[in-house]
Amino acid sequence: MAAENDRTYRAAAHSAMVALGQLLTMLASGAPTEQFPRPSADPATEQLPPGERSLLEEAAQAALEIRRTLDQHRKREAELAALFDTASDLAALRDLDAVLRAIVHRARTLLGTDVAYLSLNDPAAKDTFMRVTDGSVSARFQQLRLGMGEGLGGLVAQTARPYASTEYHTDPRFTHTRPIDEAVLEEGLRGILGVPLRVGKRVIGVLFAADRTTREFPPDAIALLTSLADHAAVAIDSARLLEETRSALVELNTANETARAHSTALRRAADAHDRLTDLVLRGGSVDDLVREIAALLGGGLALHDSDGTELARAGTGPLTPSPQGISASRAGGHAVPVDGTWVCAVLAGSQLLGSIVLTGRADLTDADRRLFERAALVAALLLLLRRTVAEAEDRVRGELLDDLLSFDQHGGHHDLGSLTIRARKLGLNLSRPYAVLTLDTDDEPRTQLLAEAVRRARSLGGLAGVRDGHVVLLVPSSAPGDLAAELARELGQAAGAPVTVGSAGPATGPQQLPDTYTEACRCLKALHALGCTGDGADIAGLGFLGVLLGDRSDINGFVERFLGPVLAYDQRRGTELVHTLDAYYTHGASLSKAKDALHVHVNTVVQRLDRVAQLLGPDWNSPSRALELQLALRLHRLNSHKKSHGVRETAPRTS
Repeated sequence: MAAENDRTYRAAAHSAMVALGQLLTMLASGAPTEQFPRPSADPATEQLPPGERSLLEEAAQAALEIRRTLDQHRKREAELAALFDTASDLAALRDLDAVLRAIVHRARTLLGTDVAYLSLNDPAAKDTFMRVTDGSVSARFQQLRLGMGEGLGGLVAQTARPYASTEYHTDPRFTHTRPIDEAVLEEGLRGILGVPLRVGKRVIGVLFAADRTTREFPPDAIALLTSLADHAAVAIDSARLLEETRSALVELNTANETARAHSTALRRAADAHDRLTDLVLRGGSVDDLVREIAALLGGGLALHDSDGTELARAGTGPLTPSPQGISASRAGGHAVPVDGTWVCAVLAGSQLLGSIVLTGRADLTDADRRLFERAALVAALLLLLRRTVAEAEDRVRGELLDDLLSFDQHGGHHDLGSLTIRARKLGLNLSRPYAVLTLDTDDEPRTQLLAEAVRRARSLGGLAGVRDGHVVLLVPSSAPGDLAAELARELGQAAGAPVTVGSAGPATGPQQLPDTYTEACRCLKALHALGCTGDGADIAGLGFLGVLLGDRSDINGFVERFLGPVLAYDQRRGTELVHTLDAYYTHGASLSKAKDALHVHVNTVVQRLDRVAQLLGPDWNSPSRALELQLALRLHRLNSHKKSHGVRETAPRTS
């Protein structure tokens, strides 16, 4: 019987190894994920112990994740390669039609649509007509002309704004005309995205991507098509400039010097474009980009993000970009002069990523201005790449935060060693004391609060994320209450709305973090219940309510906080201020009843209470202070009773 079981086990193990081998082979060959085998689905593996079956299933899931990650990287690489190829085509522009066909084809390929097409505006006819199509099968559609404001394309051409429709035929936002609807119906299009082709403030046409099925177009698809549209507009504009140059050479012999200078400028722009493209291809940083542009233009340069934070600068001192200049550049699509400097908005489509400022070149020529503007396009590409990397890192940090706050040292999914290693890779030393803080705001979207919290967590060397509907921070700190008050004030100013912060800690090690997080949540709820919205505190900072709410209540600390000066005075002088204060409150704050209970003269009671006021402050007998003092007196009496009867006091639990 044992031999039979052994053979069954070996057969099951062999099947499992074969399945794992198939997984690796299919992963190496780039097979689609739906074809990946599932080792746990093999009946033979049922003979394996549960732990080994679990390992098989984890291996299969890991292979699937690797496959998905590789697919995402390939997609991103294809998008970047297409943008770089387009930039290279523009640098060596010879055939405008070939460049436009390549851009339209790349739009169709990258967005994975059935059809892509490009239309150009006809100022004389005041309409827009099809210029290039890819994937179209309808002759009527390929010859279609749209009046300004008609259909989706006409609306894009008229408003210079991108529009997308999941189901064009039933979309009431657009002016439907019979010729347009019949042509679209003959082509079979349903989901359509259109973005404007702009040269400066002028809209010269529209770039489209469309499917023959209903389709949603996410923001990244709109941004990608907008980037391709910008390249197409540059190609058309460059072709126009070349044609003007040729005409000038033919018609005006006297314009030779001007044409030569213009040609030199174009060559310089192409060379600069190649240098900037090479910088991006070899993984250059924003510092490299700023130094390169500053050298090309012979001035100082500073790059800022959308919030005005400096990212890099070269050849100039610290400066603040002009908000009015950024707005004018963003609206007009060109660099604008501002007080002896030049400002250009860094855009991805219509989204503002930041700005670049050029100093020391008040007399910027048209060619240098265009070079400056093209540098802004390259800066946008680098910032988008940097944002992608940052978002990936934020996801990793958020996952670690979630695992730390849900850590279960008794049979949990994550062991202590792996959490410690993951934290160390992100620069966190879990042996240090950490504070856990929970934040919320009623008036501001959580996304903005989260962005500000992530920024602050990075500066403090901690983590930030979202858990149970709240923004959560885990940062090194031994004073969670002070940190909570500081964050409530600073994040409230940054977000422009009250931010409430509940905190707990300090906690040392992953084992203590879940309970600390729970206490921080209770503190946040207590702040709202007390009407302290917009404030920050820890349980101890809530006074006697902290004693009631905290699961790590420090009784001695509470007594010391409210009675410490009086207790110390009694110990030094041998007086009975605490006893007098207790009798005073016990008999309803009556001086006469207190003096009878103490068997002293009423003036003695008054003198002792005056001394209490000197030690505790003039507001010692206010309603809120009186309540806390009475609770502290009772807790002190309880501790004294335990000590006098030999009862060992239980130390407060720590987390």
